[in-house]
Amino acid sequence: MMADAMQVHAADTVAVALRALQAGDRVTLAKTELTVLADIPQGHKFALAPHAAGDAVVKYGLTIGRATHPIMPGEHVHSHNLATALEGELHYAAAARSAPVSDARPEGRTWQGYMRADGRAGTRNEIWILPTVGCVALTAEQIAREAEQRHAGLIAEGRIDGIMAFAHPHGCSQLGDDLAGTRALLAGLAAHPNAAGVLLIGLGCESNQLDALIEAVPAQARARVRTLASQAAGDELAEAGAIVDAMVVEAAQARRENLPLGALVVGLKCGGSDGFSGLTANPLLGRFSERLAAAGGIPILTEIPEIFGAEQALLDRAVDGEVFARAADLVNGFKRYYLDQGLPVSENPSPGNIAGGITTLEEKSAGAVQKAGTAPLTSVIDYGAQAVTPGLALLEAPGNDAVSSTALTAAGATLVLFTTGRGTPLGFPAPTVKVASNRALAQAKPHWIDFDASAALDEGAQATDEAFLKALLAIASGRKTAAERAGQRAIAIWKKGVTL
Repeated sequence: MMADAMQVHAADTVAVALRALQAGDRVTLAKTELTVLADIPQGHKFALAPHAAGDAVVKYGLTIGRATHPIMPGEHVHSHNLATALEGELHYAAAARSAPVSDARPEGRTWQGYMRADGRAGTRNEIWILPTVGCVALTAEQIAREAEQRHAGLIAEGRIDGIMAFAHPHGCSQLGDDLAGTRALLAGLAAHPNAAGVLLIGLGCESNQLDALIEAVPAQARARVRTLASQAAGDELAEAGAIVDAMVVEAAQARRENLPLGALVVGLKCGGSDGFSGLTANPLLGRFSERLAAAGGIPILTEIPEIFGAEQALLDRAVDGEVFARAADLVNGFKRYYLDQGLPVSENPSPGNIAGGITTLEEKSAGAVQKAGTAPLTSVIDYGAQAVTPGLALLEAPGNDAVSSTALTAAGATLVLFTTGRGTPLGFPAPTVKVASNRALAQAKPHWIDFDASAALDEGAQATDEAFLKALLAIASGRKTAAERAGQRAIAIWKKGVTL
């Protein structure tokens, strides 16, 4: 039977209500019994110790803000009496480093995937159509739609997993780093191992020229990529259709094969977090990330603004001074990005997060970094770049769900593990595994959710971890996610500069 409340860390000065509590309820935690002084919504915090104004409030063993008023044990702790302590850039002190990741530990669990010629493994065998510019985005969708109709038989037989276009509005009227970011992101998607073939379709006069884009695609993946400039073509729909048909014939020859767990590259993402996210879903991903990294695989963490306040614990796991310095620079660079716009670095959590019980960015961050567990931080990668080093990678991208999930895919993630306490139907180019932090969401939205992490509160972490691993291996081997079944596949590009 699930307890009434949870103290996450022995040093915590607050606990989390696992069910809605009423004023006067008696709660026992760590052999200490206290009376709840106010109604506490499920997922929200209440004090375990007295706090004076200005005192640190501790959750997950980390400071999540400062009390703005005196708080008595049993009182509700939220926006009315807790505020962020975050300010600007920090100087990060390097701690003792963990040893570099050595040879992967033997791992008996396997999955069925597609080994590509460049040595990377895919979880799907699809044809992707990527427009260079928004002007041909609808054209790309028409090409994909008509090709899926022509090849419906092969798709039904499982010879290919689908033909899809990923529309976006960018690629022209961009300059400098903004244009370079769009190009890098599309080049990363074009190299993705889930795509057996890729058609890059351009207009012809756009800033994001096809020649420059194909040069940005990693050389080892270019054999799978074809291009078409619409202005130079006769009937661009017919010519593109012929290119796609040829790629389908070749893709249909591929077969799944037995691959080790360590062949997976997995993106770690949280969206619409609640007070349970840091108790159930994110720790579940963290334990999986540790196992994947130990097996030689790559978990990728991003959403840099959503680690503010908890970054030191992550930086302390850097395997060497170079990785530490790059990670610290990335975090401070994002802080400067906000400050240069005259905005605070703590402009988070969202209204949905707050309703779910998360009060400050430090609290959200402390829960969010748990997705990486204690895996060693082995690399820091730029937006649009590829993750290639076994172990945890830290990716440059903002917190926005669609932008960061697309960036994770472009970095090579063949699964995106997406934890949520509020729910969302949207999925991304890589199979997007929605992990609910609470049972109410999982029961209300089974057409959105792939796994209920709240089972850990009843069944224990070990049993839930095993069930989760089994589900992930099945999805990696071809079982469709809820988002895939619903046709929810989309991309979003990080627009950082001016528009001409």
